Amino acid sequence: MKKILLAILIATFSGYATVFAQSVDPSIFADLNFRFIGPEGNRAIAIAGEPGNPMVSYIGAASGGLWKTEDGGVRWQPITDSLNVSSIGSIALAPTNPSEVWIGTGETFVIRPAHAMGDGIYKSDDAGKTWERKGLEKTGRIGRVIVHPSNPEVVYAAALGHTYGPQPERGVYRTKDGGNTWERILFVDEGTGAIDLAIDPQDPNTLYAAMWSIHINTWGLRSGGEGGGIYKSTDCGDTWQSMTKNGLPGGKERPVGKTAIAVSHSNPNVVYALFEINSPELWRSDNKGETWQLMSQNHTINERAPYYTRIVVAPDNPDEIYFLSVRFSQSLDGGKTLEKRPPRGGGDNHDMWIDPTNPSRMMVAHDGCASMSLNRGKSFQRVVLPIAQMYHVATDDQIPYNVYGNRQDGWSYMGPSNSLQGYIPNGLWHGVGGCESGFAKPDPFDNTIVWSGCYDGGLERYDSKTGYAREVRVWPEAGYGWTPADMKYRWHWNFPLSFSPHTQHRVYVGSQFVHKSDDDGQSWQIISPDLTLNIKEHQQNSGGVAIDNLMTFDGATLFAIEESPIEPGLIWTGSNDGQVQLTRDG
Repeated sequence: MKKILLAILIATFSGYATVFAQSVDPSIFADLNFRFIGPEGNRAIAIAGEPGNPMVSYIGAASGGLWKTEDGGVRWQPITDSLNVSSIGSIALAPTNPSEVWIGTGETFVIRPAHAMGDGIYKSDDAGKTWERKGLEKTGRIGRVIVHPSNPEVVYAAALGHTYGPQPERGVYRTKDGGNTWERILFVDEGTGAIDLAIDPQDPNTLYAAMWSIHINTWGLRSGGEGGGIYKSTDCGDTWQSMTKNGLPGGKERPVGKTAIAVSHSNPNVVYALFEINSPELWRSDNKGETWQLMSQNHTINERAPYYTRIVVAPDNPDEIYFLSVRFSQSLDGGKTLEKRPPRGGGDNHDMWIDPTNPSRMMVAHDGCASMSLNRGKSFQRVVLPIAQMYHVATDDQIPYNVYGNRQDGWSYMGPSNSLQGYIPNGLWHGVGGCESGFAKPDPFDNTIVWSGCYDGGLERYDSKTGYAREVRVWPEAGYGWTPADMKYRWHWNFPLSFSPHTQHRVYVGSQFVHKSDDDGQSWQIISPDLTLNIKEHQQNSGGVAIDNLMTFDGATLFAIEESPIEPGLIWTGSNDGQVQLTRDG
């Protein structure tokens, strides 16, 4: 078990090394042999297929690399495990040669400060067998890659940036020599990056770019600014014009947040733009952006925009649009109305690809992984890959020992570290209460009891003997809709949960205070003052142009609690505003 824990620690700290650009000696991993134990799942954020060949498709995971099938989705293989990056934000196949595959790295569907970063753009000339990094290492997150329809040496990339502060590497980039050199061809300011691109398939001199002003820190997300909006070029990206002059929102007068752009393949005169504003807005142009018409302000097409915001036009019908958001929505009249019974592509949807040679073949990437259809969405086949995003890991002292953790867009899970079969079927993993965020930990005095957390201060005590979970949260009032400064308790998305190694039934959890229970959660008492900096400016509504009050962010909260295994009452805490505190009489 010590070897497994060491592996987990090394993997954890190596992730931080990537963020802070520190070098890691590869030799420290030489004696580590990892094996997959589960659970399966879940988040895919990029998807593409080989046009005209339903056997070949690609899925890009939020944190699990690039996967490929060559038999129509029956079997999938990871093809980027040799790379030092796991987040695949964009996939593009050269229209002139499908064996030429490009991937942009880093996630751009961001609502928390923990989304995986990228390290540039990669190219494969042999359909994913081998890869070569082609630059843009400091761009952080690349949300879209487009290959010129007739000249594969020309490639465009939408670079959002790392989003944690100002940086010059944001904007639209272009290469004319297959990635050997790049030039930044559209730059607005150091707080605004490119989030989407579209090219006119009949006139590739014409390009459209969606720009997004975004800043994320530990206490909130600020989406929107005067630099955001739609830009157009008619000379392959040499020069650009803001479309606010043509009637679209954006700029200082009507700042916008995350934005999406799409061009109809069957009629490139038709262009759509989707904007994050207080109420989302879908605009349509029938003359390549010269004039625009507002089509919809339906909240369904762009809920919680920073985590979604993508539109796709059917390649054979300029009026058929798909919206990738919380729900998978479809319009058949250019966005005026939504179909009452749209295809069931998935939930929490991020990307979609439709075969330009056969529009009945479509694929959707979402938080449940991906879905594939061969009948224009009448039915979908679900794809599930071993790419689960786990927040934390804990173990017990059983033989074989069990592993516990919370899976993003899943539950709190428990599964064995080994089995008599020599492998671990997914059916041996099961839920133990809680939800997607936080911790799942067995009681050190009784491993049949599992404590599991959830956002909004949710906390459950699960009894594996009975299969029942009991709610034991500190405070029953939900925080949704509240400004953090007005909340009684401020709970982090991953609020800390810890046991006393000395006193049975004693549990600690953290808001801005340390809460203690000595009766398995039947009652709670506060045993500390506010252990954060308690900066009120860091306790405001998150979101920006559209408020996000779904408990994703809370400033000035505790992030870690641990009692010394040697000295009873010696308790350490850490906060998400950088404070480390201790008490010796806890």
